[in-house]
Amino acid sequence: MPGILVVAETSEGAVAPISFELLGAARQLSAQGGGSVSAVVAGGEAEAKALIAHGADSVYTADAALAGQSADASLAAVEAALQGSGADIVLIGTTSFGRDLGPALAFRQKTGIAMDCTELKFDGGRLRATRGCYGGNARAEHTWKAPLQIATVKPKSFDAPEADAGRSGSVSATGAAGESKVKVLGVSKAESAGIRLEDAQVVVSGGRGLGDENGFRALEELASVLPQAAVGASRAACDLGWYPPAAQVGLTGKVVSPNLYIAVAISGASQHMAGMAGSKNIVAINKDPDANMVKAAKFAIVDDYKKVVPALIEEIKKLG
Repeated sequence: MPGILVVAETSEGAVAPISFELLGAARQLSAQGGGSVSAVVAGGEAEAKALIAHGADSVYTADAALAGQSADASLAAVEAALQGSGADIVLIGTTSFGRDLGPALAFRQKTGIAMDCTELKFDGGRLRATRGCYGGNARAEHTWKAPLQIATVKPKSFDAPEADAGRSGSVSATGAAGESKVKVLGVSKAESAGIRLEDAQVVVSGGRGLGDENGFRALEELASVLPQAAVGASRAACDLGWYPPAAQVGLTGKVVSPNLYIAVAISGASQHMAGMAGSKNIVAINKDPDANMVKAAKFAIVDDYKKVVPALIEEIKKLG
């Protein structure tokens, strides 16, 4: 039976979180009839055990040294795992590595690739992938004519399965050695003030309804009194220059799935809603009772944020 191959990545000597999220997506597809789940990783026994614990039925290991090289060096190992597993679906993370590897793999395998996907489903025996298009104002569904289907998946689009140390699976070495035409001279990590938006357990986001960039100062103060919180913004607010584009939530920005999403003065455009749809709890603060975000929220406060946010900050401070 055909199956699903996850191209896993490592970061700082361990399996990267995006790889576990891809396994979550793969397990969902498998439950819909997508077949067994395999993974390929540049690493050894420790990485293989972690991948099996999170849902892989089999793991193909490649030389750990490939993890520090450019994506083209990993092509041979991925193709060897593809041949060994017999998979007809390949899932890759939308990362700097995945953006390089995915198109190159699709070209060599003479198939197409859907990039930056946020939804995947198994439909009629074939993969159907959804991604944003036209600047996030529409959503496109992709299917493939070729037997092999390749998709890159945006981080936080799927939940990672809980680790199960009791799971068993097969591990085999690919033995394939690739040669890179690109030499990596060094890696610099971007400095971040505070918690990353994608990793935050609480996200406080603001939209055009804030009125100006000063509204984000109030949201930053609110985030500062909440644990593991970060500030996000709608595309409209970023386009107006009120907040950095790196904080944009939506199909054309970051996909987030926090425990709590506080949407302040955000109407709820479809591309923004798709970027935070995985939030466990949504609270909307908006003057418009008919706003899409208010309708989608678990709790809504219909009032001017300039009155609500300061009062909310004071109440949270009282809780200590």
